Amino acid sequence: MGRGIITPAGASIVDPVLQFSGVRKSYSGQVAIEKLDLDVATGRTMVLIGPSGCGKSTLLRLVTGLVEADAGRIRVNGQTLAADNISALRRRLGYVIQEGGLFPHLTARDNLSLLARYQRWPGSRIDGRVAELADLVRLPKSILSRYPGEISGGQRQRVALMRALFSDPDLLLLDEPLGALDPMVRYELQCELKHLFERLHKTVLLVTHDMAEAAWFADQIVLMNAGRIVQQGSAEDLVFHPAQSFVREFVRAQRQHMGGVA
Repeated sequence: MGRGIITPAGASIVDPVLQFSGVRKSYSGQVAIEKLDLDVATGRTMVLIGPSGCGKSTLLRLVTGLVEADAGRIRVNGQTLAADNISALRRRLGYVIQEGGLFPHLTARDNLSLLARYQRWPGSRIDGRVAELADLVRLPKSILSRYPGEISGGQRQRVALMRALFSDPDLLLLDEPLGALDPMVRYELQCELKHLFERLHKTVLLVTHDMAEAAWFADQIVLMNAGRIVQQGSAEDLVFHPAQSFVREFVRAQRQHMGGVA
């Protein structure tokens, strides 16, 4: 791991699906990611957490090719991301953003099957996958004929997750997927997503600003600040073995926000 990264004693990452090596990204001279090294292990859930502007969402955008690194290397399943392969590699990723990012002029069904139709999947294959995923995320099939504006926030997030899972991706990228939901719906989806990740054995990289949510989902938590990783490990590591004063302050702020519960 790179300079400044703290990992649990004896911890190791085997067979990473995703690797960042010396990655740097800036916007108009403002550094967003600074010489970052990070491996995301197969079948594990890694959660990126940190204050606004720390670079966690930028990491996801780099993987999807929405922005390009200024320096360093990003590898997915051993392949280095480059202009000539980003489109193909992107099809092996599932990406969910806050509020789902659904196209408002398409029905739920058309939203989640858009890429499959572009790739000319047979209609019967699309129908089978739609039915399978609706059962998986517990979405009533009657919802699929409606437009995003006609369904609830929780239902939109389920459709967005179905879309991300449609082509059975190697890696799921989730950027604050539950941040805009009311507390009861958020809690319900947190429980369902955790069980879904365990059932599917997917590799997940999830961004949140909520320490409790990070602790619920994560096999590993990565705390970032100013484009760097300041500590990596379990929630207990961050709470009871902070690597520096920033970690203590971040955990304290989270506890105060949650009314004393970390």
